[in-house]
Amino acid sequence: MTKTSKPLRKSSTGSIAVLDIGTSKIACFIAQVDSAGEMKIVGIGHQLSKGIRSGIITDFAEAEASIIAAVHAAEQMAGETVENVIVSLSGGNLTSRNVTVEMTMLGEEVTDRDIMDIIEQGRASILHNESDIIHCIPVSYYLDGARGIADPRKMFGKKLGADLHIITGLPSVTRNLAHCVGRCHLNVEEYIASPYASALSCLENDEKQLGVTLVDMGGGVTSFAVFAGGKNVYTDAIAIGGQHVTNDIARGLSTGLQHAERLKTLHGSAIASPKDDQVMIEVPPLGEEESEDPTTMPRSMLVGVIRPRIEEIFEMIRSKIEMGGAGAMAGKRVVLTGGASQLLGVRDMAANILGKQVRLGRPRPLPGLAEAASGPAFSTAIGMLDYITKKPMEEQMFDTYRRRRGLTAGFEKVVSWFRENF
Repeated sequence: MTKTSKPLRKSSTGSIAVLDIGTSKIACFIAQVDSAGEMKIVGIGHQLSKGIRSGIITDFAEAEASIIAAVHAAEQMAGETVENVIVSLSGGNLTSRNVTVEMTMLGEEVTDRDIMDIIEQGRASILHNESDIIHCIPVSYYLDGARGIADPRKMFGKKLGADLHIITGLPSVTRNLAHCVGRCHLNVEEYIASPYASALSCLENDEKQLGVTLVDMGGGVTSFAVFAGGKNVYTDAIAIGGQHVTNDIARGLSTGLQHAERLKTLHGSAIASPKDDQVMIEVPPLGEEESEDPTTMPRSMLVGVIRPRIEEIFEMIRSKIEMGGAGAMAGKRVVLTGGASQLLGVRDMAANILGKQVRLGRPRPLPGLAEAASGPAFSTAIGMLDYITKKPMEEQMFDTYRRRRGLTAGFEKVVSWFRENF
């Protein structure tokens, strides 16, 4: 998808740079990993996002300027220059597929090569000209009918199988992102699905084990990931977010977008209250009349504009989870994160529509992380750093392959490499 220079992670130490490209903001975090594997954030930069809508590049020049500004700020703080970045991927182009594959073992010991073989079978089931594989996550393995095996290596059996969760993106989206990042003199090291990253930073281990849905409410996209048995089993996104609420307010109350955002933040709610008709708010008029006195109207009109859009978001999430067959695995809990999740009443609305226990999730703090960059709006960026230390064993194996051979070819060459070396 994009050429690479020297690999970002040559060893367990060094710098890691992540780039969260969203509709409302672009954030770049640079972290240092010491010899003990401890991570510390040394550079932070974030910038208002332009030229990006619902996770898709709409204006290369504006998007490029926003990316450069965010990365430059992080570089200045860290005192180093970034060459390679790990990039988030969100938007309605994310799709989730669960496949089951198996292979004959002839009673031999399961090796790394066998794991790569069976994962390659799952990857081969995806048409690569239609989808780019972002993650191939083993949910569980089974050996001779015995299910629930976390790591079958060193075991013996005649038939090895695996349930795989494969997250894909549209090639046009990933290539345009890589091209835009490349114009900023950066190389895309790899992509990470935004809801998967946010889940790693916000969810507790018990939640992931028992069943939970992580909902990341961004500016232009609301993405979500279902976890069960400790694994990500379903991922999806809808191209609606907090900016759509702002646009609704601007249109419904006939005011400018900046005023609409301010009204949403100061007075907005997704749930009506008995006092809304008595509380009056000032709404600056749009256009030439902005110099005149603001219009006064009850807060209930603002809530009446916000509520339908928030309802739509959670109804679409519920529908997608049910249609995707993940309803039974999703458990009884929902965790909300992302900048748009901070709107008053969103938690109650989610609980009412999804029929589950809901909590607001904040990313776990990392050393060196400033308070201003530790809120729900930065869950994805923080989770991307967390992902580096929590990669599935199979993805770590693929990284080892890339480091040793320095190849940029597709995953299909991994199997033959393991056959030569193990």
